[in-house]
Amino acid sequence: MKILMQGDSITDGGRDRNDPHSIGWGYGLYAKRYIEARHPEMEFEFLNFGISGNQSSDLVGRWTTDCIQWQPDIVSVMIGVNDTWHRAHNRQWLSDEDFEANYRNLLERVKNETNAKIIMMEQFLLPSDDKEYFREDINPKIMITRKLAREYADVYVPLDGYFAAACVEKDSWFWSVDGVHPNNNGCALIARHYADAVDKILENM
Repeated sequence: MKILMQGDSITDGGRDRNDPHSIGWGYGLYAKRYIEARHPEMEFEFLNFGISGNQSSDLVGRWTTDCIQWQPDIVSVMIGVNDTWHRAHNRQWLSDEDFEANYRNLLERVKNETNAKIIMMEQFLLPSDDKEYFREDINPKIMITRKLAREYADVYVPLDGYFAAACVEKDSWFWSVDGVHPNNNGCALIARHYADAVDKILENM
């Protein structure tokens, strides 16, 4: 069972870019451990192609080499926060139409050029005083992500919602130091939901 993880720095997790099997220290590492522990009878191959700083357009540009050609059984995608963050200094936001077109391109190609099941993971923002204004752009893009999930996802992981609930129970700093990058606690939270998503796919295969 080949599982390919795609995204930005949250997925990258400091992986060795020269080794596609290098999982890094982020949520992917925790997810790998959870999945293997839950399914000791199965053999998994984990691939991590997250790249720090990437936006949706970057994934479009490298989708053939970093996704399609690997013909995975499961593809997970978490992208979008940098589409907001990289434009936040002047609020010259990427249009919602362009964001949707980029994301739809990725998903269409997976559907048409592979047999992979798709896990879509929602971009998220934890409470952070210096980034609260990101919400004016990230919220409508989360809604686009959810709309696309209804069309394409085999499993959707609503991480913005999960972190919102988690931040009611514990302060946001427990999960992330900057509202965007999860610490070990945040990575473990993402990974538990990731493993649950894989469970749902395996149950239906």
